[in-house]
Amino acid sequence: MSLRQSVDEYLSLRRHLGFKLEKAGHLLSNFATYMETAGASTVTIALALDWAKQPAGASATWWQHRLSVVRGFAHHLHGIDPRHEVPPSALLPGLRHRDMPHIFTEAEISRLMDVAGNLSPDQRATTYTTMVGLLACTGMRSGEALRLDRGDVDWDEGILSIRFTKFGKSRQLVLHPTTVDALRRYDDARRRWCPRPSTPAFFVLASGARVRHANFHYAFREIVKRAGLEPESAIRRPRPHDFRHTFAVNTLIGWYRCGLEINAKMHLLSTYLGHSHPRHTYWYLSTTPTLLAFATQRLEATQGVR
Repeated sequence: MSLRQSVDEYLSLRRHLGFKLEKAGHLLSNFATYMETAGASTVTIALALDWAKQPAGASATWWQHRLSVVRGFAHHLHGIDPRHEVPPSALLPGLRHRDMPHIFTEAEISRLMDVAGNLSPDQRATTYTTMVGLLACTGMRSGEALRLDRGDVDWDEGILSIRFTKFGKSRQLVLHPTTVDALRRYDDARRRWCPRPSTPAFFVLASGARVRHANFHYAFREIVKRAGLEPESAIRRPRPHDFRHTFAVNTLIGWYRCGLEINAKMHLLSTYLGHSHPRHTYWYLSTTPTLLAFATQRLEATQGVR
C-alpha cells in the first residue's frame, strides 16, 4: 500500500469515528506529496520534522500543529509497521494560547448586517446578511450553518436540525419567531434565484452551489473591514466563531437579569451549543463589564455584603 493510500485509509477510519479532519486531510495529502518527492515510503522523524517546519517564516505554533498532524498519522502507521517512526511530542513545542474572542455589541452586529446587506450582487448580500444574523442569534458554529439543508428547517415548529456535527452529534435548535421569519424570507428569495437548485443546501451561491467555508470567511473579512471593526490586537480580531462566544456571554447576562441560578442552567446552554458537558461551555465565557458586574452583585448577595 502506498503512503497516499495509507493517508486515505487513516482519514476514513478517523472520520468514521466522528472527526471532521478537514484541515488535517489537506495537510496529510501535502505530506504524502512531500514524501513521494523525497522518494521515501517510510515516515522518519527527520522527514516529518523537515516537512513540519514549512514555510520557513511561519510561527512555531503552526509548525507544532503540522507536526502533531503527522504524529497522529505516524502512530497509526507504526502500529501496522514498526519501521515508521513517531515524532516525539516535545520535538517542536508550540506557544499555546487562547485566542481572545471579540464579544460583539448589539450595535456592531447591526452594523455588520447593514454592511452585508450592501454587498453586491443582491443574492450575495441576502445570503451573508442572513448567515450573520443566524450565527448571532443562535450561537451555532459557522460550519453548521454552511452544512444546513433545506429540509433541516421545520417551519411549523420553528426548529432547526443540526445534523452530524462535531464528533457526529446532532441536536435541534428552537428558533425565535423573528429568526424563522428571516429564514423564510431568505428561502423565498433563494427559490426565485434557483428554482431548480443542484444541491439541497439552504445557503447557496449565485451559481446554486452550496456556500463553502472559504466563500463565507472571505466575505466575512470583507464585511468586518467595511464595518470598521478593527483588530484589537494581533490575536484578538473579530471572527465568525466569536458570535458563539457572544451568544454564551449574552445568555448568562440574560439569566442574571432574570434572577436565575446560573449553575442550574448551564446544562441548557451546553445542550443548545452542542457541548457534551458544561465544562466545555465555560471556555466560551469571557469577562465583560456587564457580566462581571452581575456576577459580583450575585456573589455579594450570597455573602451578605452590602
